[in-house]
Amino acid sequence: MKDLVQYKGYYGSVHFDDQYVFFFGKIEFIRALVSYEATDAKGLKKAFEEAVDDYLTMCQERGVEPEVPLKGSLNVRLGPELHRRIAMAATDQRVSVNKFIAETLDRTVAQY
Repeated sequence: MKDLVQYKGYYGSVHFDDQYVFFFGKIEFIRALVSYEATDAKGLKKAFEEAVDDYLTMCQERGVEPEVPLKGSLNVRLGPELHRRIAMAATDQRVSVNKFIAETLDRTVAQY
């Protein structure tokens, strides 16, 4: 995937600073700020993996559950009119609104 690395179910961003000539990123899709940097691409991947391991270790030491990225629950603000149209379409197809939205989005992002 472009501009993302993956390790142990976590995703990290990949950015390059051409002024200071280094790579940097952060663990994405969690609230905690966990960042990393390196001078080359291989080093950045290693730094990301170490950041994930350090985050998991820190959570374990503090006795807290680590955040799970992309756990499957999503709140979306639709606006009343779109909400109404979705509910009508879901009813017409005899499925729940949740199932209608999930299936529609799945078809839309199938290429990813």
